Amino acid sequence: MSDENGTPDISSGPRPEPIRFFGTTWVEHDGGYGARRAAVCVGSLAAAAVSCLVLRFAYQGLRIAAVGAPVTLMVVVMFAVCSALAFSNTWGSFTKRPDPRRQASLRGLLTIGFVGSLLAYFLRSLTEAPGEKLHREEYESARAAHEKRASRRTGNPSRRRRS
Repeated sequence: MSDENGTPDISSGPRPEPIRFFGTTWVEHDGGYGARRAAVCVGSLAAAAVSCLVLRFAYQGLRIAAVGAPVTLMVVVMFAVCSALAFSNTWGSFTKRPDPRRQASLRGLLTIGFVGSLLAYFLRSLTEAPGEKLHREEYESARAAHEKRASRRTGNPSRRRRS
């Protein structure tokens, strides 16, 4: 269902699901969508840079405390592995819905690897709003199903005249 300008009528049928920082501007790429995408891109990269600086201070704290090479190496490897896992998990969540139970079990690991999540957000925001492709596919399929149902039903069948 569209109006005379060809824009979809969202007053009936399914509504688009809002995306964090974008609301529903991802549907028509209006309402400052480009500026929001640029802000998310710059913001996530800046947050990742600040996070790396904080991690560097933590590393220097370990060196000052002289905890030893094995502990320092273990902490560095832990952050690297957790960041890589967080990156892949975040990147994958942009294309398909993650399993809530798996997400709950990975919450601690993803928290430790926050730099990877920020970098995934940055890279995805270079091309689209993070999660836009997934939301667009779901929204388009819901709209198509709604239009199919709406076109099939043309009124109350009990009021039809029989021939």
